[in-house]
Amino acid sequence: MILTKIYIDADGCPVKEEAYKVAFRYQIPVIVVANKAINIPLHPLVTMQVVSQGPDEADNWIAENIQAYDICITADIPLADKCLKKSAKVLNVRGEEFTEDMIGDAMATRELMRHLRELGEIKGGPPPFEKRDRSAFLGSLDRIIQAIRLKSV
Repeated sequence: MILTKIYIDADGCPVKEEAYKVAFRYQIPVIVVANKAINIPLHPLVTMQVVSQGPDEADNWIAENIQAYDICITADIPLADKCLKKSAKVLNVRGEEFTEDMIGDAMATRELMRHLRELGEIKGGPPPFEKRDRSAFLGSLDRIIQAIRLKSV
């Protein structure tokens, strides 16, 4: 059987509670990674990994520790790319799965948007997080876990 772990890029992640709920149902360990300690459930499946202060420290730790068939929950596209290269599954907080087929386009779009923001052509950020995003996330995480479990049969 494949031993899966869920890694949460926790800084600003709005779906931690949803991830815990699914992880508990499937008995999957969760590693919450951030630059400072945050409140996590007192549960044997959940651990907190505090990394050094600095940009990308949490991302680097996840990328170094994640393995094939693990799941990373992140909105960070470069981290998603690193995890995919290690054959992990990657899910963003709105329930969209990053895949090998789309990560190149996502990286290019990210760079273009960064450039346009620097030029002042674009202001603001992503749309507000909504209830339907939580529902999409829950459905996608469940689907990914089921797919991993089918591979281990």
